Amino acid sequence: MTAMNEPERRTVLKALVATLAGLSTGALEAPAAAASTASESWTAQTLEAFADTLIPGERRFPGDVVVAGAVTGPGAVQAGVVGLLQSPLLPVAPLLPAIAALLDARAVAYAAVRLIWLSPARPPFVGLSFSDRTALVAGLFDPDDLDRPVWQVMSLLVGLAFDTAAPQDTAEALAQGHPGLTWLRFPEPGPDGLWRFPDFSYGRPLAALHPDTTASGSPA
Repeated sequence: MTAMNEPERRTVLKALVATLAGLSTGALEAPAAAASTASESWTAQTLEAFADTLIPGERRFPGDVVVAGAVTGPGAVQAGVVGLLQSPLLPVAPLLPAIAALLDARAVAYAAVRLIWLSPARPPFVGLSFSDRTALVAGLFDPDDLDRPVWQVMSLLVGLAFDTAAPQDTAEALAQGHPGLTWLRFPEPGPDGLWRFPDFSYGRPLAALHPDTTASGSPA
């Protein structure tokens, strides 16, 4: 089974963790939405297919082979996950070719064992059917897989792109019709740009408001 050696794995993990830290601070301008255009590089195609396996969406155009079209509605690719990862401001960007190559090597091994023919005209992972992509990706998270931490952090980044529109301002992302937030029916902010939730999730308040709580909701 193909796997990274330990120094490479540490380098990739450090970059991925640094990327998460950068996104959490909002230190990155939102990347331009490029999800509506065809992928240009094998690296981008492989990463898009990986993201589409985790959060699938509908095909962007007839004959789209990168997005499998397993569902209707937008997925991680439409939410711009690869544009986010490829931002030159993120530490992980230079390592994406190595991550994509690792996934493609796993796809070649997966296909060889099952006698699946892969077209040389596209990345190996992209050449797999959606069901085979799903089976392969599920195996990446096996507890004994050496590269499991890499795929765990990558999957977290995929989720952040779709579920939170990272690293865009949430109100701006909603105003621009971000595919993930729109699909999830994320609520609009109030007129002042803030979110307030008048209904308690458990049907009742869990505790009385502390008298020293500031107007912003912070403890004194």
